[in-house]
Amino acid sequence: MLEDKNKERTSLEKLGEFGLIDHLTQHFTLNHPSTLKGVGDDAAVLDFQNKKTVLSTDLLVEGVHFDLSYMPLKHLGYKAVMVNLSDIYAMNAKATQITVSLAVSNRFPLEALEELYAGIHLACKTYNVDMIGGDTTSSKTGMLISVTALGEAEEDKITYRSGAKENDLLVVSGDLGGAYMGLQVLEREKEVFKVNPNNQPDLEPYSYIVERQLKPEARKDIVELLEKLKVTPTSMIDVSDGLSSEILHLCKNSEVGCALYENKIPLDPTVISTCEEFKMDGTMIALSGGEDYELLFTIDQADFPKIKGNPNLTVIGHMTDKSGGANLVTRAETLIPLKAQGWNSFQSE
Repeated sequence: MLEDKNKERTSLEKLGEFGLIDHLTQHFTLNHPSTLKGVGDDAAVLDFQNKKTVLSTDLLVEGVHFDLSYMPLKHLGYKAVMVNLSDIYAMNAKATQITVSLAVSNRFPLEALEELYAGIHLACKTYNVDMIGGDTTSSKTGMLISVTALGEAEEDKITYRSGAKENDLLVVSGDLGGAYMGLQVLEREKEVFKVNPNNQPDLEPYSYIVERQLKPEARKDIVELLEKLKVTPTSMIDVSDGLSSEILHLCKNSEVGCALYENKIPLDPTVISTCEEFKMDGTMIALSGGEDYELLFTIDQADFPKIKGNPNLTVIGHMTDKSGGANLVTRAETLIPLKAQGWNSFQSE
């Protein structure tokens, strides 16, 4: 876990639970007027006044959601926050506070948790979010991290999965498939390292996709962009489980169908070249890969001129009548029904 075996190791037992919380949260400051009281009492106190509160929580488990053999703890802390902020932004809301709960085994010294919290602190600072509480406890099975994110929004601006209408345009931010292909590269290099521990992998050619896996960015900028463009999406979801699964969520909740055009799916050149190297199909990776944390949303056709030509956004299809189902329109112009083949944490090996 920690490469330098001679690094100082401070046992968590020395601090105790409350001493540990005080130590790990000492550098966090409060910046939102809605945060009346953060860490340090029995409960946090918030006041959102006339705005609606949105809330999302995620649990990350070592060996299921992350592998510490190639996931630096600082990156893990950052990513744990991003996973949750992405859900808040997917509601077209402003993220304001988080809580962080942590369970760790005795193989983790204080210095390891300082690294983890350095990533959490960087995420809070970068995205202007207050850390207002949480919990720490021991674990017999490695590390578990639970982050809860809160946000605020005007009621008429909140965007659900259920508002898409027939003929709405389907739009996605950024590009897709990078996080999954970054994971493939890291897993490959891990296997090489097992055979030859002296081998140092050259990840430079894959830097973009490796960063997409280890240090994703939630798309706060897209929410701000849409507000600036005066575009309120009719439905929205974040791409955490693969494009196909997310489209099907929108279709199910909105009771519509969809036509997704294969030739419109945005793929970074690194994703394309790495897919070729691994003999994988780029379209399938975008559809099923997951962990891109881009925003997928629908807009009324009347709003198309407002987003046309914007480099951050790509129109990848449109919504159809429910009876037609959700389909991929291939480059050969054939229809293939979309299937939910994304990440499933309960799937057996």
